[in-house]
Amino acid sequence: MFKTLSGRFLILTVIFVMLAEIFIFLPSVARFRQDYLLLRLERAQIASLALLADDMISADLESELLENAGVFNVVLRRDEVRQLVLSSPIPAQIEATYDMRDPGALTLIRDAIMVLNNTANPIIRVIGNPVQDGGLLIEVTMEQGPLRAAMIDYGLNILALSAVISIITALLLFVAVRAFLVKPIRGVVRHITLYADSPEDARRIIEPSAGINELREAEEALKSMQTQLTSALRQKDRLAQLGEGVAKISHDLRNILTSAQLFTDRIEVSSDPVVQRLAPKLVNSITRAVHLCENTLAFGRAEEAPPKLERFSLSGIVSDVIDSERLSAGDYDLSFSEDVPSGLMLRADSEQIYRVISNLVRNARQAIMATGKSGEINICAADADDAWQIRVSDTGPGLPKRAQDHLFQAFQGGATKGGSGLGLVIASELVRGHGGSLTLQSTDPTGTTFVITLPKAEIKLSAKEM
Repeated sequence: MFKTLSGRFLILTVIFVMLAEIFIFLPSVARFRQDYLLLRLERAQIASLALLADDMISADLESELLENAGVFNVVLRRDEVRQLVLSSPIPAQIEATYDMRDPGALTLIRDAIMVLNNTANPIIRVIGNPVQDGGLLIEVTMEQGPLRAAMIDYGLNILALSAVISIITALLLFVAVRAFLVKPIRGVVRHITLYADSPEDARRIIEPSAGINELREAEEALKSMQTQLTSALRQKDRLAQLGEGVAKISHDLRNILTSAQLFTDRIEVSSDPVVQRLAPKLVNSITRAVHLCENTLAFGRAEEAPPKLERFSLSGIVSDVIDSERLSAGDYDLSFSEDVPSGLMLRADSEQIYRVISNLVRNARQAIMATGKSGEINICAADADDAWQIRVSDTGPGLPKRAQDHLFQAFQGGATKGGSGLGLVIASELVRGHGGSLTLQSTDPTGTTFVITLPKAEIKLSAKEM
């Protein structure tokens, strides 16, 4: 029970109520002592009225009056005259005098502590103001023992009352906590358990219903997390199915392209000048398509293959990309330009760099053609001290906000309608495989620029990075 939230509330409530009673115990006992002594003074004053009415009273009556008042003698000051009104033998010497005429709170608490700590039964003198203007001062002598006993009884009564109050309060809080906190929390836990059994089932997503603001915020946060997780699981499932389908298509497509590659080998021996000029590009395109199909088939078993580093001329790769995109653009008013030094040599995987640049240029071409306006795509490269940089710029409409927020996320960063965003994802992965980076340098309504940075230092790829 004490390990539960409501059980701990029960224990803490009892403890806190008892602590609160301890803090108010001393002021309460001090006030009780003050009232006790003032009552003795009042009784002594009433007892003295009998003598004031009749100057002569019997010894027995005087003794009875003092016993009823609980004092040994009574001194009354009237008209500046101090008069011993009632008296009886005092069994011991007076040890302390207490003035009850407007004492301070700290004085009352201190005197109460002294009374409780004194286990003897000393004789004390108490001074106070008479009630109803019955004189200037009244003074009595009495035993302290009965006062201490009464204070202890009062303290025990406070302790018992505090215990009863704390138990009742704790029980009420126990019931309230179970009704307003524990029950809703158990409901949330039950929702989490049901959702964990089948996270793909959207019907198991929690619907916030708590009346407590903090608990409702927790339910809303849980709903948001469950919604995102369900969506992610569905997307991963669809991606797995898509990957299986692509692998099957790539397998058959590879066989078809292999056959086409055999036919292109025959075309290369043609004597037609146009065929001789275009045939190598066709062969290279089909070869790349075959390699891409093979890589797609391997994608389900591992990530992108590590780059095969070799030195090659970047200008040749750029020329192949531009020639391919010119054919795709057809008669559209789109111009291509390049600013790549003819002697610039890269140490990288030529096929992967071709795919990176091709993806960027293709995205730029599709973005410009989607506007229906003319445009230009430029590829430039520079050789820095520690890295090679390749910039692909266009005069297209720029990337929309959603594409910028999900730039390198598959199926979320597409810039054109119907686009999947896979081109940038693939390009970024291939560049990272070289130890480099693909970054968006700028994008606005006047165009977009991507920068490929390839380090010159040889990168030794670990098994996790490959």
